[in-house]
Amino acid sequence: MNTFGHLFRVTTFGESHGPAIGCVVDGCPPGIAIAPEDFAHDLSRRATGKTRHTSARHEADEVEILSGVYEGVTTGTPIALLVRNTDQRSKDYTAIAAQFRPGHADYTYWHKYGLRDPRGGGRSSARETTMRVAAAVLAKKWLADRFGVSVRGCMGQIGDIVPETHDWHAVEANPFFWPDAAQVPELEAFMDALRKSGDSVGARVTVVADGVPPGWGEPVYGKLDGELAEAMMSINAVKGVEIGDGFASVAQKGTTHRDVMTPGGFLSNHAGGILGGISTGQQVVVSVAFKPTSSLRLPVQGVDVDGNVVDVITTGRHDPCVGIRATPICEAMLALVLMDQALRHRAQCGDVGGVVPRIPPSAGG
Repeated sequence: MNTFGHLFRVTTFGESHGPAIGCVVDGCPPGIAIAPEDFAHDLSRRATGKTRHTSARHEADEVEILSGVYEGVTTGTPIALLVRNTDQRSKDYTAIAAQFRPGHADYTYWHKYGLRDPRGGGRSSARETTMRVAAAVLAKKWLADRFGVSVRGCMGQIGDIVPETHDWHAVEANPFFWPDAAQVPELEAFMDALRKSGDSVGARVTVVADGVPPGWGEPVYGKLDGELAEAMMSINAVKGVEIGDGFASVAQKGTTHRDVMTPGGFLSNHAGGILGGISTGQQVVVSVAFKPTSSLRLPVQGVDVDGNVVDVITTGRHDPCVGIRATPICEAMLALVLMDQALRHRAQCGDVGGVVPRIPPSAGG
């Protein structure tokens, strides 16, 4: 299960400390203008080593296009993308190669395959998500060109800190993807203290898609929200996914939660832009919960491969909050799901034509 999608399919390969990571994108429509430099922006947003608040590992993340592109445009054939690993420090994992780190996939990979690559987590490393972000560059371009769909995200919570205001202009101006510029100093102080203590913390990321037309999604087992939940849960360290109001819906009355429709637009969007597994034409809203990083320099009791009790101390370069780099990854998975669903909708329902009435996303909008 290293392939994601139905018509727009992405297969990733490679390990954290191997010579390279890569992906093959199959089913991509022809004619999309793409060049190696087009990947730089989003890969830079995901990368480590840019601030003191993330892992110190510094990779160039330069994309090599091996196939599927001719004279600057996609040809419709499989697109192979490669990123070479240049800053591995495998020696950091020598001491724990025969130990199971609590909160990691060491133990589960051991039982699944009977062996594991201990260097940086091997295939279970978040390094793999680099190629998801790369593949989504194609999806974002196609969605924007064909439908005017835009995908963006921000951090919605770190620990118990939540934004006091929401300004999209502030998101790209700080290392936390935080929508409240006035709170950034508070976050920096919080993360500095956390890193000094040797501990870690969880986070919440919210991603939205604007311009999604009504009608995307394939009930009953290919629902848009169902596939978004699956896609987000496939990201490392994710432990929860919400669509729209999500778990807050539990405390709501039906009179509040139902999104009233008027000829002038929807009056609310508690459903997150999806009803019955099909997009409504409103903003698609997905929130993702990330657990705290389990790679800590603080010692903890664990077990080795022989079943002996040992003290586990994780050395190396790790994120005190994996959610800090997760915004572009969540954006990527949202874009990949939307493109796949758009192609599937076109394949089955391309002859349906225009359907009326078409209610605006919001009243007056």
